[in-house]
Amino acid sequence: MAATIISIENEHDRALKDGVSRLSEGLPIAIPTETVYGLAADATNPKAVTAIYETKGRPQFNPLICHMADLAMAKLHAEFDPISERLAQAFWPGPLTLVLPLLETSPIHLLATAGLDSVGVRVPKGFASELIRALGRPLAAPSANTSGKISPTSAQHVADDLGNKLSLILDGGSAPVGVESTIIRVEGKRVRLLRPGGIAAEEIEALLGQPVERQEGPAPTIEAPGMLASHYAPGAFVRLNAVDAQAGEALIRFAGQPVTGSEHARAIFDLSASGDLAEAAANLFGLLKQADATGVERIAIGPVPDHGLGEAINDRLMRAAAPRDT
Repeated sequence: MAATIISIENEHDRALKDGVSRLSEGLPIAIPTETVYGLAADATNPKAVTAIYETKGRPQFNPLICHMADLAMAKLHAEFDPISERLAQAFWPGPLTLVLPLLETSPIHLLATAGLDSVGVRVPKGFASELIRALGRPLAAPSANTSGKISPTSAQHVADDLGNKLSLILDGGSAPVGVESTIIRVEGKRVRLLRPGGIAAEEIEALLGQPVERQEGPAPTIEAPGMLASHYAPGAFVRLNAVDAQAGEALIRFAGQPVTGSEHARAIFDLSASGDLAEAAANLFGLLKQADATGVERIAIGPVPDHGLGEAINDRLMRAAAPRDT
């Protein structure tokens, strides 16, 4: 049976009531956040968390971000150091996830943390935060898509992928940020970037007055979501930093950059014709889906600047282009 889709704008009260009801029953539902749509379930309920992994086909060694209504709720589940609290006060609600020690008193189930003694926490903007507050418990909520595939930025994306596996999709329109949250871990005075995302690392550096350490090469261990080498992948193979287009490829470029042989491409898309990285981030997953829907075997991606939100865009593209197990 296909999922029921409820528009938050048109039926806010029904969306909130039905969302809380399904979550209280231990069922996963799809919810909008400012980053991408999330597959949400009660983070304290092991059956509910298991349903997330089963619905996505997600490896259970890959932890889940736990979403909170506000900083006060987050402090009931995680231990905050001074730097992490400063970041939370500056960027929450918003697209920042902090990996923190899990409090022994927290009822968040170990399935949500993949057995780690830490937990990734975030306070989302808008309806998602309202839903969590109404439920009264944190929501584990990875992106609402089949594991490893392109993240959804609209309710229709979710319906096309997981619509027959869910009972409810809450429609909040297009996700304005369009890429997942930035993930930060503070260790003493060190501030480490585990995953670039919707808040540029430069913004964090400007706030703290110190550099943010980047991971060089593949991560030796999985500390947070989105660290798998192959992730966010379309069905077609992806070719990065393309300066030419080959016959039969779909081409995704940035800022109208000329690409040799583009006349041979089956379809051409532009992340942002004006060169706006925020617009490019918001368009990224949607255009990957559109390019994939053309039926091509390969998608060529033109160069994208690596500063600001370009760092998050290039991270997602690198993982989309990584070798796959299947």
